[in-house]
Amino acid sequence: MSSTEEQHDALRSLLGAWALGACPTRDAADLERHLRTCPECAEEAARLRDAAGWLSLDEPLDQPGSLRQQVIDWCLARRPAELPVPAWGMPYTAETAKLDALLRDLGPEEWQEVAELPWHGGTERLRPAEVLGRLTAVDGFLALALGLPDPVPAGPGATAAAAERRVPPQDQAVPAALPRVPPQGGPYGAIAARTARMLAEQGALAPQSVRSRWRRQTHDLVRSAALAPQGNTPVDYGGTVLPLRDAFVDRALECYVHGEDVARAVAYPYDPPAPQHLRQMVELVVRLLPRALAGLRAERPEHAGAPAAPDHGGRTARRLRLVIDGPAAGEWLVPLDGDDGPDGANGPDGPDAAPPSGGEPVASMVLDGLELCQLAAAHRDPDRLPVGEHGDRAAVREVLHALPLLSRP
Repeated sequence: MSSTEEQHDALRSLLGAWALGACPTRDAADLERHLRTCPECAEEAARLRDAAGWLSLDEPLDQPGSLRQQVIDWCLARRPAELPVPAWGMPYTAETAKLDALLRDLGPEEWQEVAELPWHGGTERLRPAEVLGRLTAVDGFLALALGLPDPVPAGPGATAAAAERRVPPQDQAVPAALPRVPPQGGPYGAIAARTARMLAEQGALAPQSVRSRWRRQTHDLVRSAALAPQGNTPVDYGGTVLPLRDAFVDRALECYVHGEDVARAVAYPYDPPAPQHLRQMVELVVRLLPRALAGLRAERPEHAGAPAAPDHGGRTARRLRLVIDGPAAGEWLVPLDGDDGPDGANGPDGPDAAPPSGGEPVASMVLDGLELCQLAAAHRDPDRLPVGEHGDRAAVREVLHALPLLSRP
């Protein structure tokens, strides 16, 4: 064998390593010069490089969020569910399944990561298992309404001070300048006390055990919801009462928000809610907005605008047109000085919508649907949120500052 043939064979033997990007720099340069003059090796190199690309795809391995719903729809088309989940229970079903998929992949070190939960300008820091404890405690209000066992231990339990056991100071991992969320009393007292007892009770459990208990409860809640498809059962949170159908959407929103908090802490991608589920969350927030506006006037009058003068019918007519962008796009007329019926806001507007009572809107506000939900969860600063506005700026500011009041600890 001549030296030229030996050199050819030696360079050809490098093709596999070169295709995988594992060839030493000097050898790779020699091989690439050879490929420019050897069609046979160049053809083989192209085949190997193409095959190597399939071994190291840049696309994420996670399946698209729509795949789960496609599989469920296909299965239900072949065999309908004996107890179908009501439409208002589907967002909760999807968001709890998505969070569980994230938690199932966490390793021991990731369970020790600290998630930062923004809330009303402060930041609460919890590990993933403690986030589950919070979700479990508040979901317990739905369990009680449905006649299921209360997951929270009975008795006086832990006080607000016990909640400080959640995460010790993280001097290196978390900047000390971030403020803590102060203990919440008043209407939030019952929720804060339940959460403290829940965290104290699960403190000795392994994280995966906490996850299993939370997941069992979510399954029980969904099965029970299927037996109450009208969703009229009242759910008493201690400071507010919602019908079961609204409480499930409310819990789906909190599950998404805190799931995203955990995903951010462990550097894991996390999809937003499906468009049809996000639409239900947006509609709930908009319907509850008049209640939040009333709370704003009672608690923070400095942020509340002046009510309009009564019209000839003796009622006020100040309204704001809320335009939602994104997958949950729509328009609503929000009464600023009182509810317009059992659901509060009118809408969404459309060609067949009845003309709303009252005068023309005093302002218009354009906001992304996800950002609306994050603001309603007190995860955004109302003074820094990108918003399109037209008309009475005081009315827009009033709505922005009212939305975080819908959030609970």
